[in-house]
Amino acid sequence: MKIDNISIERVEEFKYLGTKLTNKNSIQEEIKSRLKLGNACYYSVQNLLSSSLLTKKLKIKIYRTIILPVVLYGCETWSLSLREERRLRVLRRLFGPKRDEVTGEWRKLHNEELSDLYSLPNIVRVVKSRRMRWAGHVARMGEGCTGF
Repeated sequence: MKIDNISIERVEEFKYLGTKLTNKNSIQEEIKSRLKLGNACYYSVQNLLSSSLLTKKLKIKIYRTIILPVVLYGCETWSLSLREERRLRVLRRLFGPKRDEVTGEWRKLHNEELSDLYSLPNIVRVVKSRRMRWAGHVARMGEGCTGF
């Protein structure tokens, strides 16, 4: 495409303000990318998060201040399917397995146990809340507003 004798190349995807945009308007690649970056953050502080010296409250604070903002950057524009919702539930890894008192076997924490440990809204609720807040901003802007 040419605009004022300047050629603009058509691409399948590109990054804009840190968010991956595709020509198919698919958010799946962006969520994969965000989770990959969140995993990198997780592994950079994994020694802290797996330490028995830190309290669960402190581990949650690390999660909320270091990992969560990286994963949720730009989530106001995401439209989540059930598959993406499942992929976003990364908190289970933070607390690790739990030993069953009856059988003595290690198992993953159930969702109810996680919500008891982490009393704040789960990550999917946070995404939905941010989307609604963003929609409110857009609705209040009115039709005459063209910029932010």
